[in-house]
Amino acid sequence: MPIITLTTDFGTKDHFVGAVKGAIYSTISDAKIVDVSHEISPFNITETAYILKNTYKNFPEGTIHIIGVDSELNEENKHIALLLNGHYFVCPDNGIISMIAAEINPSKLVEINIHDRLETSFSVLDVFVQVAAHIARGGTLEVIGKPMQDFKRLFELQPQISDEHHKIIGNVIYIDNYGNIISNITEKLFKEVGKGRDFILKASRYNFKKIHHKYSDIVDFKLPTHLRQTDGSRLAIFNSAGFIEIAVYKSNLKTVGGASSLLGLDYRDNITIEFLK
Repeated sequence: MPIITLTTDFGTKDHFVGAVKGAIYSTISDAKIVDVSHEISPFNITETAYILKNTYKNFPEGTIHIIGVDSELNEENKHIALLLNGHYFVCPDNGIISMIAAEINPSKLVEINIHDRLETSFSVLDVFVQVAAHIARGGTLEVIGKPMQDFKRLFELQPQISDEHHKIIGNVIYIDNYGNIISNITEKLFKEVGKGRDFILKASRYNFKKIHHKYSDIVDFKLPTHLRQTDGSRLAIFNSAGFIEIAVYKSNLKTVGGASSLLGLDYRDNITIEFLK
């Protein structure tokens, strides 16, 4: 039973996701379809990359990942299929692969060339599903495309180190469903530059002097429940993907709000860490 994942910016209001799933089942009746996300911000490649690079490795090798973000075919945005780290990807050549796996080269890479046989106004439905079905049936990539040497490369925002290694200047790269802010500063970089020194993490007008490993680290469980008063508290953590995240404990976007709205931070905004000399 082939596993096919879907990651798109289609949302769930319109017919697009249902149409793609219907086409997959019509072609591969025993397929297992997994929705990674359909709530990607429109055309946001960085957000797509963050979600997928923290997702795809958890699937078994041989899984086919369809990416439907910025997928319209044009002269600058070809369609590609590739085998990367044991996984198949069917996607636009818009830089997304370089951001998902910057240090891994694909075992196979082709430019899809079956468009003349298909309608292409809805690329994910008309092209990507057919390619995924071909792969699921054991077909080779060379049959549906011509070999390529490389894919388009984009370089996501990188944290900068300044002032003789006393400061890291990072950026917001993702805001999750809880409104939490994920930066591009990794725990590894923090430790390499900080070398155990005290620090001040600055996010908007707020400062943090400690980074936790769990959201509940800020809770004093020795206190009675009615005295804890931690809901809505701001904190910094190293998240499960290894990045520094600014969060609001048990945030509720409908009432308390999330870290993004409460701190007034959005995609690409700066987050800095100053290490004390």
